[in-house]
Amino acid sequence: MHFKAYCAVLAGGIGRRFWPASTPDRPKQFLPLASPVPLIDETLARAVGLVGADRVRVVAPPRLARLMRSSLEAAGVDTLIEPRARGTGPALVWAASEIERADPGALMISMHADHRISPARGLFETLGPALEAARDGYLCCVGVRPDRPETGFGYVETGREIAAGAREVTRFVEKPDAATAEAYLDSGQSLWNSGIFVWRAADLLEVARSQARELTAGWPALERGDERTFFERAEPVSIDVCVMERADRVATVEANFAWDDLGVWGALPRGRGTDEAGNSVVGSARLLDATGNVVWTETRRATVIGVSDLVIAEANGELLVMPREEAARLDSHLRQIDEAGEPPDDREP
Repeated sequence: MHFKAYCAVLAGGIGRRFWPASTPDRPKQFLPLASPVPLIDETLARAVGLVGADRVRVVAPPRLARLMRSSLEAAGVDTLIEPRARGTGPALVWAASEIERADPGALMISMHADHRISPARGLFETLGPALEAARDGYLCCVGVRPDRPETGFGYVETGREIAAGAREVTRFVEKPDAATAEAYLDSGQSLWNSGIFVWRAADLLEVARSQARELTAGWPALERGDERTFFERAEPVSIDVCVMERADRVATVEANFAWDDLGVWGALPRGRGTDEAGNSVVGSARLLDATGNVVWTETRRATVIGVSDLVIAEANGELLVMPREEAARLDSHLRQIDEAGEPPDDREP
């Protein structure tokens, strides 16, 4: 049985912090980070299971839509092609306008294409009360109970219960410092912001029209169905900032499933598991006296001896070796490499 709602799947982005496996020609959502199946295929299967293929809309720029064509065709879902990247704010407001135009009063679920969610049944159970809150006029965020003081996630602070299974959101906090994250973990009153949202498309549009000043210049174009001009005139902004943090009626429902945004190499063990020594291996590797390593190989076998807590990733003609603690800073390291330019290849022929 499907929910009577639409599902917008956000499938933009590359996932640069999974370099060298993730590249513009094979973004993060094409990688098997949560299971042996690529993330995009897992996500589309979940979305189709929730609402049916005819109510799924994948939001992606033209290039990524072309790369995903086989997955989209296999799932039988439609695509909304973003004229340009402007963040989740313009993308979801535009998706809501298209859904509302096609089916006035429709409910809408938004999720990302590159997250780990398990089991799928838990997502279905969680979305039931979230959709009820949306029917009552709330913009609803699915929250996840923290199991560690994570500084790389956004949080929602919760207030009073507004309905069975749903609580009021009093504040959004983006990537707190370590002390704040520890306090949130101890309090039991704050949840991770999963980035899964539920609302009536019309309610999202109403709040965005009044609160999302970043979209004001493009709003007339949006209303006349001119998405290209809308995206040209809209400012880059996330839906969290331009809508959720400014809305009056925001609720959260706690997830009944395991979730991870799989943001860095260090998250791989949570998706793919570990051996008895805490090593997580995808590909071919042999390990001796090695503990807590993340190893990803695609074209050759890695032999790892006597080292701990490293990321070792081989893909696309590149080999990355770094401490796991540097995984969150990989993007900044890559920017330094880009700015320095590619060094000459002076190896012996």
